[in-house]
Formats: sequence, C-alpha cells, structure tokens
Amino acid sequence: MSRIFITGSADGLGQMAARRLVDAGHQVVLHARSAARADEALKAVPQAECALAGDLSSLAETAALAEQVNRLGRFDAIIHNAAVGYQEPRRIATVDGLPHVFAVNTLAPYVLTALIEKPQRLVYLSSGLHRSGDASLDDLAWERRPWQGTAAYSDSKLHDALLAFTMARRWPQVLSNALEPGWVATKMGGPGAPDDLAAAPTTQVWLAASDEPAATVSGAYFYHMKPRETHPAVGDVAVQERLIEACAGFSGIRLPD
Repeated sequence: MSRIFITGSADGLGQMAARRLVDAGHQVVLHARSAARADEALKAVPQAECALAGDLSSLAETAALAEQVNRLGRFDAIIHNAAVGYQEPRRIATVDGLPHVFAVNTLAPYVLTALIEKPQRLVYLSSGLHRSGDASLDDLAWERRPWQGTAAYSDSKLHDALLAFTMARRWPQVLSNALEPGWVATKMGGPGAPDDLAAAPTTQVWLAASDEPAATVSGAYFYHMKPRETHPAVGDVAVQERLIEACAGFSGIRLPD
C-alpha cells in the first residue's frame, strides 16, 4: 500500500480522491488552507492519517507546509490537486503581491515540489483549458495585461502541465504526470458542469497508486486514464525551463537536482 499526500483535500476532487485511496487501504495525509478547514477535512475522511494546514497563496506558508510534510517522513506519491478557479473578477493580490490564481495554481505546486522530499510519483491536476494558455510566459504576475480571470486560470493550468513534464525530464527516478479531470460539478466547476463527477477523481488515484503498466509511466498527460494531447508547448524544453526559472525568481526557491 502507498502513502499519499493530497493538497486541497478538504472538499471537492481532493476529498473524493482521498476517500477512494483510504477505501483501497492506502495511507493518506490531507491538506487544507487553515487549521479549521483541516479539522473539517479529517472529520470528512476520518481514516486519513492526519490533515495539515497551510495557505498556498502565501509563499511562507507553502514553505512551512513542505516542512510539515517532510517531518512526517517520505511519501510514495503527492497529488497536487489544490487550485482556485477563474471566477475572480479582478487581480486579487496575495500577501506577496502576486495574483491569487498564479500563487495557488502555479507557484505553490512548484514550491512544494522543490521542498518536499522526492516521492516516487508526482501527479499534477491540469485542465482542458490549459490548451488556451499563453506559452509565451510573458507577464506571469499580470502587472501589464488587463486582468482576465479565465485566461489567468488557463495559463496556470498550462504551467501545471509544464511542471509535470519538467519533473519527468529532470527527475527520471520519479514518475511525474498531469491530467485533466473534466469539467465537473464541484464548487469550482459549478452546478451546471456537464462531465461525469464520479469519474473525475479516477485518474489521479490511478496515477498515484496503481501498478498497472499504463499508470507507471512518466511525462504523460491523461483524461479518464487515457493519454490525451496537450498544448504543443508542454513538451518544449525551452518553455519548461523558462517557467522553472520564473518560478525560482518569484519564490526565491530553486529546484534541487
């Protein structure tokens, strides 16, 4: 059985994935943005090992969360599930002065990847909207562009796919993949979302814990456990490296070799 850490698992797809994993006998550590939310997460999935708290919109809290994870010992897999959506009508600045969407969806998984002891598997949740993301990586902090919530979200989900493929290349001993769960009726997706909610957590659970040959690959992108085409830039090493350098610049944290 595997030991798995899931970010953003107080509700939504993160909690659904946690339930499936503990039901299958795996050891799961939950995460929420605050201590109160972490308590709620543990009440919802009481079979979990514990629930950690850390606000991923803060670079300092994200780094502190990585320390908490490392104190618990090594994990077999980490599912980078936490994200905020595209409904933000304006550029909301974090405590670090960065756009909320960029901080949570892009920088947080980068920082956690850099600071948490290498697991055997990394799983990053992207979105079909990543295909309309801006691969130029210009103005990542949205300081010059007029704010567009959907575009900011699409960019961040492109970044998540780029991060997954980067880690597959840089860390060949780690299985690193990305996926899109579909547009489903979670708090983020909204009640009118058309895709199958029950199927939405399946791929991340499979990539995190399955020993099937199709799941034990690296540098791939999936939808419902099947490979799916990505934005052309996702496999571009130059674009990958530009994103990594940008994230290092914003966070002050570099990826280890």
